[in-house]
Amino acid sequence: MIRTKIFVRLELLPAILLAITAATIFTWTTLGQTSSQTAIAGNTKTDSFPVTFTDIAGAAGISTPTIYGGIERKRYIIETNGCGVAFFDFDNDGWLDVLILSGTRLELSPKEKPTNRLYRNNRNGTFTDVTDKAGLRRTGWASSVCVGDYDNDGNEDLFLTYWGQNVLYHNNGNGSFSDLTEKLGLSTQGTRWGSGCTFVDYDRDGNLDLFVANYLKFDTAKVPEPGKGNNCYWKGIPVNCGPKGLPTDTNLLYHNRGDGTFADVSEASGVAKVQGRYSMTATTTDFNNDGWPDIYVACDSTSSTLYRNNRDGTFTDVALEAGCAYNEDGQAQAGMGLATGDYNNDGLIDIFKTHFSEDLPVLYKNSGKGYFDDASRSAGFDHTPYVEWGTGLVDFDNDGWSDILIVTGNVYPEVEKILKEYPHRGPRLVYQNSRNGRFKEVTAQMGAGTLSPKSSRGCAFGDFDNDGDIDVLVMNMNEPPLLLRNEYINSRVGGRNNWLTLKLEGTKSNRSAIGARVVLRAGGLVQVQEVTSQSSYYSHNDRRLHFGLGSTEKADSIEIRWPNGERETILNVAANQIVTIKEGEQGNRGTREQGNRGTGEQGNRGTGED
Repeated sequence: MIRTKIFVRLELLPAILLAITAATIFTWTTLGQTSSQTAIAGNTKTDSFPVTFTDIAGAAGISTPTIYGGIERKRYIIETNGCGVAFFDFDNDGWLDVLILSGTRLELSPKEKPTNRLYRNNRNGTFTDVTDKAGLRRTGWASSVCVGDYDNDGNEDLFLTYWGQNVLYHNNGNGSFSDLTEKLGLSTQGTRWGSGCTFVDYDRDGNLDLFVANYLKFDTAKVPEPGKGNNCYWKGIPVNCGPKGLPTDTNLLYHNRGDGTFADVSEASGVAKVQGRYSMTATTTDFNNDGWPDIYVACDSTSSTLYRNNRDGTFTDVALEAGCAYNEDGQAQAGMGLATGDYNNDGLIDIFKTHFSEDLPVLYKNSGKGYFDDASRSAGFDHTPYVEWGTGLVDFDNDGWSDILIVTGNVYPEVEKILKEYPHRGPRLVYQNSRNGRFKEVTAQMGAGTLSPKSSRGCAFGDFDNDGDIDVLVMNMNEPPLLLRNEYINSRVGGRNNWLTLKLEGTKSNRSAIGARVVLRAGGLVQVQEVTSQSSYYSHNDRRLHFGLGSTEKADSIEIRWPNGERETILNVAANQIVTIKEGEQGNRGTREQGNRGTGEQGNRGTGED
């Protein structure tokens, strides 16, 4: 993990905040303030950001702890990275279901039976555990999940990465999944540590291909014990070794043949040429807007990777020349999680990436000229004592501007006992978009759902209750998950902002529409989003695209560029509904009036029937 040389420590924490956070010390710098100002006091006017989160996981039936390594001590790095989560609709009922990945322990007690868990949305604010019925029980060191309909049968399939062997679960369409990893040609030789993954139709043939990142080569028999090597200390305290000093691995690309099998094209495509990286979260983004999907990979303690699609079946790493390999000082950072989105509404997809303690997250602003500018400091971000993981560029208050949430948690539980300023468990950090290129930290006012200390890793974003605001699912190490219900819609009686959610379905393009780009114009704003297969940290967000519209009551136009490059435009779409758009439905007109547009669903929490 990378440690930077600069750390800003803040004092004068209000006593009331200490009580709320159960004596957890928050010492990050409020965005836009000087280091001499009180850290979390940031924004005390509660109605300036009208959003709070309530953790309803226990009440909703999501209460099983996620087992991942030791609790008080982490002997090896395999115990530290944790895993992802997913919001996805596995049964096609229009309501998001929940997948929680799981790890295991080096020494597992007979009473512990850790497994990934699938929870079916009951459409009334509760969930039912259907793991065994779905055939998804599996114990191992899971890392990440990516979701996509690889065979275009209308059902979302799962690919999970592991230390050991990855697995592809085919969605059978009847509530169950089948492990088809070997049959599809996706098994690997020996033990590898799969990290990020993403489905991507890189050749635009209508079939989803698969990119798989590998973190490093790990063998408990060859890794030193804590404090027994050069990279086995932190702040003078013996800790688990790595990643520096451990051998790196290469990434994989599988081409979908269209006949139910995949071919390993890692070498031929140029993906495997990228060496010497500790690859983590992966996502697709068309950074240069040429209509062909590129792949960005956050890398730990090494430069990050931007695979540019050369439009001929090959990729070239252009992260260095594109300005998104290092920070503005030319230093590699410990890349963990990442999010893509248009934070400044200039019509270009930007990248936000999280890092290790004593560093600042990086915001790469897309210049529109094939490269990024490091806008981290100009946007107001500064160093933090927290290790940052999952993140999202999400419009929580539906004002048309993307806000940011980051989950935190240290990798060294031993350190907190000696250095109290580095807590093992931290808050969920929330930043409001100030609509001027800057963000304002508003964590203090967000409620117990964000302030309760947890050691978190993956998180996913989606509207699980279909009420029109974005909720958050969070994985916690050796504790139950958080299901943070956004109370914006629920608590606002009048004057609330409007919204529109789009579910895209490919016909000629891949059925999941992964790689599609939407440009929505409403109320003088231009918003851009893309459909992705993995984001945050090792996680999968609701693939429906959610747009805040502010006070505007309709979208003036919705322009869709489908993954195969074809375009369609829809005009005058009323707000506050979930709309399904199938590729080609608009015919040659390219427009369709409200009320004659296919599938529309009015969002309504807790009223659906089973």
